[in-house]
Amino acid sequence: MPQNLGTSDRDIRLVLTAIFGLIALFAPSGGVWQVVPALLALAMLTTAAVGFCPLYAVFGITTNKEQSAVEK
Repeated sequence: MPQNLGTSDRDIRLVLTAIFGLIALFAPSGGVWQVVPALLALAMLTTAAVGFCPLYAVFGITTNKEQSAVEK
């Protein structure tokens, strides 16, 4: 699976993971305000760790400079 996330994009996703994680941690227990941010944090963490975003792949977007150079 080719990486389509650049370094800055991955860093932004890690910051969003922390933000969504804190929202989920301090939200009222068991509600939508806890579950949705937790799932978003998990998605952001997974895509940042792997370096691949399925939505970017669907729309043909890449922020990985090395991958962009290979395609040209």
